[in-house]
Amino acid sequence: MTSIVNASTTHEGKGRRFHSELWANILTMGKQKTKKFAVMKRMINLKDNRIKDKDRAKPKEKKKKDPSALKEREVTKYPSCLFFQYNTQLGPPYHVIVDTNFINFSIKAKLDIVQSMMDCLYAKCIPCITDCVMAEIEKLGMKYRVALRIAKDPRFERLPCTHKGTYADDCLVQRVTQHKCYILATVDRDLKRRVRKIPGVPIMYISNHRFNIERMPDDYGAPRS
Repeated sequence: MTSIVNASTTHEGKGRRFHSELWANILTMGKQKTKKFAVMKRMINLKDNRIKDKDRAKPKEKKKKDPSALKEREVTKYPSCLFFQYNTQLGPPYHVIVDTNFINFSIKAKLDIVQSMMDCLYAKCIPCITDCVMAEIEKLGMKYRVALRIAKDPRFERLPCTHKGTYADDCLVQRVTQHKCYILATVDRDLKRRVRKIPGVPIMYISNHRFNIERMPDDYGAPRS
């Protein structure tokens, strides 16, 4: 009787083991073993105590700060032409750099660019156009051929560009920052926001079917918008 019981228990044990092995094989069937390539060996830290003294990296010595020493700070350099918020380099004849949007919006408002600039500033104005702005207008195609014809007007002064590409905003901001003798004419909000951070650069824009100017000294007869 005992031998029959022992045989049944061993049979049950073998059955359970078989089932567990079967489930383990089923679960591992989906997981494929991948070989590890280019396994890096762990390096000992150069400051480790196991390395000899001559080969060990020396800890950096911290310099003690002298509280009585003067602190040197870099102050942003402003050009000498700025007198507080006034730019002394600005004066007639005014050189106005024109943006692509400014030409298109002045056509839409039926405004003559040179005449409207003179009506705004009460002085002679020389509109300037960069190579990248001209390339932008040329890229717009036949729909903006009137703007291209205005841009090629002999009264417009051509400013050469040395940068790559035809993206004009960065070029205009850089030129206005470098040379403080220009007024920037644009309708683009993002470009206006960028130029407002540069001190001493007036911005010309279109509102109420006429040209207006902001950040211009009152001495030069700029109309207040």
